[in-house]
Amino acid sequence: MIAVTTLIQGVFTVLGIEKLRDHLETRTTKHLVSSTLKLAVFVLWMFLATIIEVWIWALLYLVLGAITTLEKAVYFSTVTFTTLGFGDITLDQEWRLLSSFEAANGLLMFGWTTALVFAAVQWVYAGRKYGGRP
Repeated sequence: MIAVTTLIQGVFTVLGIEKLRDHLETRTTKHLVSSTLKLAVFVLWMFLATIIEVWIWALLYLVLGAITTLEKAVYFSTVTFTTLGFGDITLDQEWRLLSSFEAANGLLMFGWTTALVFAAVQWVYAGRKYGGRP
């Protein structure tokens, strides 16, 4: 699952960066609203990757029989992936280690996304300030 989510994150990263950089190169603007929209679309794109990753973990819990309903699986996966960890739904002892791996995986994916958003802000700001590609 860690390899799968890393692959998903990688694909979304490459596609998102390529599209953003292409957009910044071909459509330079100094307008704040336009720059904000570019950043918002990029953030939402990366959030979509997170949603897909959470759902894939949830489906794994269902397939393994570790959680019995889709709603509980998605909820548990979201709480675990975000490292929030409410603890109102727990796994049986045989699956507990799996949820620890999901939490560590989520932490890494959020760090990755945070770094990308930081870079995107820099690129968009550089494009606004200098009127060209960062």
